[in-house]
Amino acid sequence: MTTHAELLARHRRVLPDWMILYYREPIALVDGEGRYVWDAEGRKYLDFFGGILVTMSGHKVPEVVDAIKRQADRLLHSSTLYLIESQIALAEKIAALSGIPDAKVFFTNSGTEANDAALMIATQLRGSNQVLAFRGSYHGRSHSTVGVTGQRAWSATSLSPFHTVYVHGPYRLRSPFGHLPDDEYTAACVRDLEEMIAVATSGQVAAMIAEPIQGVGGFATPPDGFLGAVKEVTDRHDILFISDEVQTGWGRTGENFWGFQAHGIVPDMVTFAKGLGNGLAIGGVIAPAEVMDSLPANSISTFGGNPLSTAAALANLEYLLENDLQTNALKVGARLKAGLDEITDEVPEIAEVRGKGLMLGIEFADPETGEPLSALTNEVMERSKEEGLLIGKGGLFANTLRIAPPLSLTEEEADEGLEKLRAAIHKARQ
Repeated sequence: MTTHAELLARHRRVLPDWMILYYREPIALVDGEGRYVWDAEGRKYLDFFGGILVTMSGHKVPEVVDAIKRQADRLLHSSTLYLIESQIALAEKIAALSGIPDAKVFFTNSGTEANDAALMIATQLRGSNQVLAFRGSYHGRSHSTVGVTGQRAWSATSLSPFHTVYVHGPYRLRSPFGHLPDDEYTAACVRDLEEMIAVATSGQVAAMIAEPIQGVGGFATPPDGFLGAVKEVTDRHDILFISDEVQTGWGRTGENFWGFQAHGIVPDMVTFAKGLGNGLAIGGVIAPAEVMDSLPANSISTFGGNPLSTAAALANLEYLLENDLQTNALKVGARLKAGLDEITDEVPEIAEVRGKGLMLGIEFADPETGEPLSALTNEVMERSKEEGLLIGKGGLFANTLRIAPPLSLTEEEADEGLEKLRAAIHKARQ
């Protein structure tokens, strides 16, 4: 058996230093079933992060595995230069679920590529390289998507194809407007948006891109209706609104299938990825035909929408709908949130618990000064691993735990995870 230490030494020799790894002693995951995974040394964990919100339905779901096997026995690849029936069927289903009139779908390999494609379509359609984004946003790791990401820790370069203006958005805890009630908070952010359009742009803005709940930003969650008020402004200025549903799509928030539905809007474009493939690489863009077809140049996607990934995604989406995992996310997410609130009463360093459904964040800060406690957050992660629980981390100051288990999580597993997390937090505080 290869040990984690041996794997880490090999990793360090041949992979980039900037590929971050979780934990002081990183682990390799080699098997999984349901909501559990096993590492290379045989240790079992309850998975509360799902490969960064990717394992949406659970590990080793028979219906998805069987679809992959059937397609692998026939053909792995053909490219979009040929008709692909599973790609067409998946696009038909996603278009119908999107709520976008006369929708078309373009498939990519990731959320980064999806956002890149949406931004390219929007900027060429409007003839402008000016884009609006929220502070604290994260939209990918490519040259273009880094250019609309509002977090310094994830911005590898100041060079960008866009003129991006960042406005106040979902992160309330440290916002100058954070003390305001929901409606007044929304109104203050809308005034900021109007002012920034007036003073920091030419007036010809191509698009605004927004996550309904900020993912890497630590699951910062705006009031319901917030994006509706924002879109009233973008509509008035003829600015395309792109909803980045890479992390919020497919029912993860519980109360809605798409994150944007909490805000009473239909976006001009929607991007998606992660959970759709339940582990296989797939992403994409949804837009009305007049927007999608506006790209003036030829284009293809060598791997995007390939037979294997679309067959798996189609089976996964059907499994999610047939088993109503959205309702499960709402029910079990509420139980999980209630348990986290109880832990908050025991731990003064928890500044906020936020999120919806099975997309929950816990931010740690000094109860006296409000200073972010990133070291405590790291220690909680280490202790959680010791307890047999895998969770994620994010936030502008790396001081927020990200909890996003598969949408098939049971109530018993939620309780198990809460007890492991409670133990980890109290041990970390010592």
